[in-house]
Amino acid sequence: MKNLIHKTLTSNTGLEALILRVPIGLILAAHGSQKLFAWFGGYGLEGTGQWMASVGLHPGFLMALLAGNAEFFGGIALILGLLTRPAAAINALTMLVALFWVHWGQGFFLDTHGIEYALALLSATTALIFIGGGSYSLDALIETKLLEAKDE
Repeated sequence: MKNLIHKTLTSNTGLEALILRVPIGLILAAHGSQKLFAWFGGYGLEGTGQWMASVGLHPGFLMALLAGNAEFFGGIALILGLLTRPAAAINALTMLVALFWVHWGQGFFLDTHGIEYALALLSATTALIFIGGGSYSLDALIETKLLEAKDE
């Protein structure tokens, strides 16, 4: 168990992880807030759920709830660098579903609702799975505190 926690929290990166985490986290949290709370012009759970059901993601309300939570809370976790790898993994899976279920067949570019945007977010979240939260993250702080506690 200790090895799993160590592998989840440890990262050999520094500022580069922060530079990637924060804007990707902001984007995801904003999109999640549209789905969950109807903020920023979103449709909330009811509207997003109806739309998800209309594109074949059933049950729509549950799918909206899952995607909204992954994006909103996962995005906040990425901003903070808290459980970066699990948050990135959940969002990578969410973007994979969006890419293939929603955007595939719509072309490449954003103006036709193509794969461009989902692919960019999938790439960034996948990278964060591998690089972790970096030195400037709550993951690094937690790892340091765990090591200090172990030495006592």
